[in-house]
Amino acid sequence: MKAAYFMKNGGPEVMQYGDVKEPVAGPGQVLIDVHAASVNGADWKVRAGHYAPITDFPYIPGRDFSGVVSALGAGVPEFAVGDAVFGVCDVGQEAAYAEKVAIKSALVASKPDSLSHAECAALALIGITALCSVEDTLQLKSGETILIQGGAGGVASFAIQVAKHIGARVITTASAANHDYLRSLGADQIIDYNKQDFTKEVSGCDAVFDTVGGEVAKRAFGVLRAGGRAAFIASGNAAPVSPRADVASLRPKVGRDRAHLERIVALVAGGAVRVPDITLYSLSEARAAHVVSEGRHLRGKLVFKVR
Repeated sequence: MKAAYFMKNGGPEVMQYGDVKEPVAGPGQVLIDVHAASVNGADWKVRAGHYAPITDFPYIPGRDFSGVVSALGAGVPEFAVGDAVFGVCDVGQEAAYAEKVAIKSALVASKPDSLSHAECAALALIGITALCSVEDTLQLKSGETILIQGGAGGVASFAIQVAKHIGARVITTASAANHDYLRSLGADQIIDYNKQDFTKEVSGCDAVFDTVGGEVAKRAFGVLRAGGRAAFIASGNAAPVSPRADVASLRPKVGRDRAHLERIVALVAGGAVRVPDITLYSLSEARAAHVVSEGRHLRGKLVFKVR
């Protein structure tokens, strides 16, 4: 099968496209003919060597996908060959940048007819991450105020819509070019990070959801009220240590399961969340897609059209 992969850690130039060994569905797994796979910020970080060392090459990145079941492992009664599904690879597993992927059946859900493969791939991991952060970890409530950093990104834009659906007031940060887009998603206040210091524009927030990391994340504690809480997904495997004893610093546990995928489908079907802007690439263009992703100024999602 064809796949995008790398043989060593490095910059976007290490990405290759070619033939690799096909996976096989083991017990409790489904083999999926991938039609679309999305690009996430974690993908280039894995390629660049920011996480645990990789010793098994070729290494195929990619965490979320949409496709059609082509084979069943033993003990999978809930799907049949030919079913359209989408999902997210298990924690510690990747390999979605390929024509086929084998995955636990519990980590995929039925693809609705109303959404394309590209749309489902674009929604899967960003949706799970946003839901685990806003609903499960921050436990945001109606009437609260939340600051969501980096609003135009995939996870943050989904989180804005979830927060509005809950009934919260949403403040976000973005460059001026994305302000109209974020207003259309429901943001109540938008801060231009190129011209404004968010710590001088915002105070007394009940919650912060940071998708940016670095110094931006560290400064987030200053805008929280006493008893507030902040969730961080771009600061490594642990949340930054809070400089304040009266606020909570949290690292969401972004698990993979069918229930969250079905929640995504329900939110989209109900009109609470819309599909992010999608830029399509072919799988052979993985190197170019990583250049864009690593630039970190993308609106919406990059998606590979695999078939």
